[in-house]
This record gives sequence, C-alpha cells and structure tokens, in this order.
Amino acid sequence: MAIYRQVHTSFWQDQFILDLTPEEKYFYLYLLTNSKTKQCGVYELPKKVMELETGYNRETIDKLLQRFIDYGKIEYCEKTKEVLIKNWLKYNSSKSPKISQCIAKEIEEIKNKIFYQYCMDSLCIDSGEEQEEEEEQEEEQEEEIPFAEIVDYLNQTLGTSYKPTSTKTRDLIRARWNEGFRLEHFKKVISVKSTKWNKKPKPNEKDMRPYLRPITLFSNKFESYVNENTDKPSDKPKKTKYDNVYL
Repeated sequence: MAIYRQVHTSFWQDQFILDLTPEEKYFYLYLLTNSKTKQCGVYELPKKVMELETGYNRETIDKLLQRFIDYGKIEYCEKTKEVLIKNWLKYNSSKSPKISQCIAKEIEEIKNKIFYQYCMDSLCIDSGEEQEEEEEQEEEQEEEIPFAEIVDYLNQTLGTSYKPTSTKTRDLIRARWNEGFRLEHFKKVISVKSTKWNKKPKPNEKDMRPYLRPITLFSNKFESYVNENTDKPSDKPKKTKYDNVYL
C-alpha cells in the first residue's frame, strides 16, 4: 500500500473529466487515490469500505461503479471485491527496478484471473512501447548529428576521403556531440588544425600532417582544440635595419 498517489495537473483539463458530473469526478478521483490502491492498478475494495470513505450509500456506489464500467474506465469483481483501473500501467509505469519488482509481486497476488491477464498483457505492451520509444529517441538523436556534413567538410578542407559511415568516426563525433559540441565547433577544429598542421615541417620540426584525421581531431582533446585560435599574421609591419636610423 502506497503512502500517496500522484495525479497530474492536466487531470482536470482532460475532456473525459470535464464531461463528468461533480459526483462522478469525486468518485473517480477516489478510485484512483484511495488507500487500497496499488501500483499494478488492481486492488481489493469492498463496497462497504467505499460507503464509509465516500459517505455514499450502497445504491449510489453501485450506480457510480456501473457508470465507470460503462465508460470503459474500470472493472469490478463482486466475487473477489477487486477494482481494475484500466490503462493504469500505461500511464503510471516506472523504470525503477524496485517499483517494477513491486508491480510484478502485486500482479501475482491478483485473485481475478481476467484482471491478472489484463495486467500481464498491459505490462508486456508497456515494456514494448518503452523499448520502441527509446529506440525512436536514439534514431532521432542519430538523425540530428550531421555526420556527413562534418566528414565532408573535413575531406574538402584536407583533400581526404574519410567515410561518414565509418563506425569509429561516428563514435568519435557522437561522443563530442553528446558533450555539447555542435557543427560549428567541428568546423573550427578542422580549420584551425588544418592551418597549423597541414604544411611541410621546418628542419627539426615534427610533421603533424599524419595527425589530420578523425581519431586525432575528434579525440578527447577536442575541447582544447576548440579553444585554440588560428595564428594570424601581425598587423604591425616588420622592423627593418633602418627603423632606428634618424634622418
């Protein structure tokens, strides 16, 4: 038995709720939040208890239960005195392992076989939808990352032919993207490093041209590369031997 039940603020703006009478709103909210409710959406609630807690007589209780059964929101078993809140798991599921275990345990305690099967089916559907949702989010995130544009810019700048479909290259780009870097940062790093490294080294100077590749440019040093500036020629004219000669 839970200490509290959460009701979303949008509950009162739901069209179904707006169309209910004040009496129906009160009773439906009671069915969702009374002390007998469980995480799985099925719980025992004798009509006598409903009478005592709501203040309604048996006739009114029977009338209201039947209305919500007709509305397709609940089911009630006279034999086991269990209430089934339809779609409860769909809107109140949790990824918490602790809560998932609690729900599984509660489902096993359901007496009505039809209610039990309903919850099992809902649990399977909910798990499947969650997995699909996660996969869709991952796909959307993948689509948002401009792998091709980044690699194309690299190839155009350096005259290389790296593939945007390369798993290693995509992993590097994705890792930096997830750190918050965006297209402009990749372009800057490529431009800055191309200016500094894509040239023949001076005597005793290390040749950096072989490092102009995704595994180096998009590595965990990416942030420091982003904060580098391209060396620009000084605006001041070079001194000559005549600068200190007074005429």
